[in-house]
Amino acid sequence: MQTLAEQLARQTREAQLYRPLDRNRVECFACGHRCPIGPGFAGVCKVRYNRDGKLYAPYGYVNAVYSDPIEKKPFFHALPGTRALSFGMLGCDLHCGYCQNWVSSQALRDYRSTLDFETAEPEEIVSLAVRQGAASVVSTYNEPLITAEWAVAVFRQAKAAGLATGFVSNGNATPEVLEFLRPWVDLYKVDLKSFDDRRYHELGGRIAPILESIRRIHQMGFWLEVVTLVVPGFNDSDGELRAIAEFLAGISPAIPWHVTAFHQDYKMLGPESTPPETLMRAAALGRAAGLHFVYAGNLPGETAEMENTRCPSCGVTVVERRGFRVLRNRMAADGQCPGCGAAIPGVWGALPRHRETDAGLVHIRCG
Repeated sequence: MQTLAEQLARQTREAQLYRPLDRNRVECFACGHRCPIGPGFAGVCKVRYNRDGKLYAPYGYVNAVYSDPIEKKPFFHALPGTRALSFGMLGCDLHCGYCQNWVSSQALRDYRSTLDFETAEPEEIVSLAVRQGAASVVSTYNEPLITAEWAVAVFRQAKAAGLATGFVSNGNATPEVLEFLRPWVDLYKVDLKSFDDRRYHELGGRIAPILESIRRIHQMGFWLEVVTLVVPGFNDSDGELRAIAEFLAGISPAIPWHVTAFHQDYKMLGPESTPPETLMRAAALGRAAGLHFVYAGNLPGETAEMENTRCPSCGVTVVERRGFRVLRNRMAADGQCPGCGAAIPGVWGALPRHRETDAGLVHIRCG
C-alpha cells in the first residue's frame, strides 16, 4: 500500500517558483525558507521536491472544501456578510505546536494524521463556489504559499467567474512568490504569531521574512489583515503585543489587527484558554499604538464592541457583528461612512449575488 507521500507525489506538476542550482539541485522560493533541494529530496514543507533536477509542486487535489462566512478567515473589511469557499491541500513550512489545522498542515510529519485527499480540477472548485453563492474563493487550512501554483490555477477560474480571491497564510513569503500571486490574489491575511525571533524558531521559522512580507504585501496593494493568536505565556506580554501593534501602525494605521483567543490544541495543552480580559488588553494596546481597526475575536459577545467596525473619524458603527455573523451592515458600496462620509479602507464593492446555503464539508471527485 502506498504511503500518503507516495500518493501525493502523483498529484504534482513542475513548479514555477524555483531556479536551478549546480549538481541538479534547485532553490525553491515559494516560502521564506528558500530551500536548496538536492535530487530525490523534499523541502522543509515535505510537499515540494526535486525530481531529476526539476522541482515538483502539489497540483490537482483538495483535502477539504468548505463554504462559510468570510468573517471566519477572518476578513472584516472585505465583502462583509458574504460566504467564502475555502479549499486546502496538505503540508506546511512551519510546525506550530498549537496548530488548529494540524491534521492537514502536519499530515506528512505526524503519523496521527489520517486525512486523505480527493482529486479535483480548478473548474470544479469554482463551479461549487458559484453554486453555493460564495462571493470569494480562499486558499487556507494548510499553508497556501507552498501550494501557490495550484492556488493560482484555481484563482484564474475564480476571477473569470467574477469572484474575489484570498490567501490565509503564515506570511512566510518571498518577493518572488508575492509577484507571482499579485495578479490573482485580492485578499491576504497574515498570522503574525509573535514579535520574538526565538519564538519563531520554536515554530520552525524566522521572524524577518514574515515582517518583510507584511510590509511588501501592503505596499503591493493586496488587501491585508493581520491576526495574532494571543497565547498565555507565549506572546501575551504588554511589551510584545505593543511591539506588534507599533510595527503594524508604522506601516499603516488602517491595517486591521485581529487579536484572537487561544484554546488548547495539538501539542500545546499546557496554557489555559485566553480570557476576554487579555484580548481587551491587547486591543487597548493596539488602539494606543495608533491602529484604527482592532478586533478581539473568537469569544462571541465577550469583548464588548470589539467585534464591530467603527468609523475612526466619527465613531459610528458601520458593521455590527457577533462572532462570525454580521448583524447589521451600514457600509456603503463605495466604502464611505454613512455618518460622516469618511473613506473606510477595505473591499466593499459590488459583489456576485449571494444566497444562503447549508454549507458543509464537500469532497470533490473527478469523473
